[in-house]
Parts: sequence; C-alpha cells; structure tokens
Amino acid sequence: MPDLSVSLGRLQLRNPILVASGTFGYAKEMTDFVDFQQLGGVIPKTVTPQPRIGNPPPRTVETSSGMLNSIGLDNDGIDVFIEKHLPYLLTLPTGIIANIAGRTIDDYAEMAQRLGAFAQASGGLNALAGVELNISCPNVSGGVDFGTNPDSTRELVSAVRSATPLPIVTKLTPNVTSVVSIAQAAAEGGTDAVSLVNTFQGMAIDWKRRKPILGNILGGLSGPAIKPLALRCVWQVAGAVDVPIIGIGGIQSIDDVMEFLVAGAAAVQVGTANFYNPGVSSALVRQLDEILTDEGCARLSGLKRCPR
Repeated sequence: MPDLSVSLGRLQLRNPILVASGTFGYAKEMTDFVDFQQLGGVIPKTVTPQPRIGNPPPRTVETSSGMLNSIGLDNDGIDVFIEKHLPYLLTLPTGIIANIAGRTIDDYAEMAQRLGAFAQASGGLNALAGVELNISCPNVSGGVDFGTNPDSTRELVSAVRSATPLPIVTKLTPNVTSVVSIAQAAAEGGTDAVSLVNTFQGMAIDWKRRKPILGNILGGLSGPAIKPLALRCVWQVAGAVDVPIIGIGGIQSIDDVMEFLVAGAAAVQVGTANFYNPGVSSALVRQLDEILTDEGCARLSGLKRCPR
C-alpha cells in the first residue's frame, strides 16, 4: 500500500485529500456521508472576529459547469467557534485546519493567537493541525485587500507567524495580475503553504427582468469551469516559488486530483463537488491509492511531475 502522507512545511497530513472551507460546514453535517478517518484534513467554514449575517439572498446560482456564490462569510464569530464548534471538530480522526478572516492584520493575529492554544492535544481532543488565512474572499467588502498586494500579504502572514505556533496555509485569490508575486510574498512572510485558488469573481444576470440574480450582484465562481485557470495558477507558482501548494478548483474526479498533483500541487482541496456528491472525498482517497499502486509509486512524494 503506497504511503500517501504529505508534508506542507510543518503541516503533516495522512494524505493529500482535504475538503475546502465553505463547502463542508462544521463537518457535523457530513457525518452520514464521509469517513473522516480516510480524509487528509477538514477545513471548516471561515470564522471572523465577530458574527456575520452574510449577504442578502439569493446567495447562490448555478452556472455552466459551475456555481456562483455570494454567502458573505456568514458565521457565528470566533467565540462561538471556539466554544461550540471546535470541540466537536477536534474529536474527528483527521487533521482540522481552522480558516479565519478579518478586516485588519490585528484581527488575523489575535484569532490565530487564540487558536494557537489548541496546537497541543488535551482533554481527549486532537490538536488543531493548522490555520488557513482567507485573504481572498471576493464576496465581502475588503475581503481580498490583503491578497492583492504583495507587501500587505507579507506583512499579514508575518504577523500571524509571530502570533501562533500553528502551521499556516495562506489562501490566495486568482483575481490579481500576478498570483506568483503574491505567493512569493506569503512565502517570505513565513507561510507553510499556499492554497490556490479561491473563487473567480463573476456575476449572473436575469436578462428578462433586467437585473443581477445574486443579492450582492457579484459572487465567486467555482466548480469545473475554473479548473483550467486554477491549474494554470498552480503550475506558475510551482515553477517560481519554493512553497508547498494545495490545489483547488473544480476537482470532482481522481483525474482532476492527478492533474493538480503533476502540475506541482502537494495536496488538493475538494470544494463545490461536496454539494452534489458529499462522499466524493473519501472515494478519491481510495482511488488515489489505486492509481499510485498502478504507477508503481511507493509514496506520494515519488510521483513524477510534469517536466518544466
């Protein structure tokens, strides 16, 4: 049986298949569909310093080969997350990576510091595996501010690095001129890995009513439609920046997983597919094991990548 374990800086995972933030709730909702023991990790929905009610409805709309969403980081806030959701998450037999977002650098640093208290296992709970910095949400005011300027990215990641002992993953937006420069800045700030990519900004219009469909007008496009674009981002960053990459974007089959891995990703996150096939991540782990066996790879790290 191949060794599927992966090392993303200081973040150690049993395999490279994770579920993406915002597509898996707080995991309890998925208990009947997923064998958590098989997953490399779970990233629950984004948490902010204070509760957020999110954007006005409609919040989602199906598109050709994808979905637009404008949830607006609807969540209960960091206090409720720590008191109510995190204790359950830390009982699951998989890596838990908290996802946080804020309006200021201090917001991120303070939340990361509080979560750092869970870096060690205690009281029968597992340790928190890491923290993912959402600096790339296109659906809230200021949601991408730190992810579109290299200096801001570097400063933010550095502040979080100083505030917490947890491994850091920085989730980047594709809505920039050069994702490579942003990834380089995150690496210089001390991130353990980057996740590529968050959603592409888009919109849908009901032409008969002469109005946008989403209540917030603009939303984030995800699903199979963005896979070629996400692969391009992974390929570019892998060839230019010495930082582990978690690939995201339209992954729904084992072939999709393999494309991201040979493009240069060390792991992947499954997102939109969870909405229509909530057990897909567990199946992908089994299929990855089979493919590596067929490829004659004793370990995932030995997988041959695309030549440059």
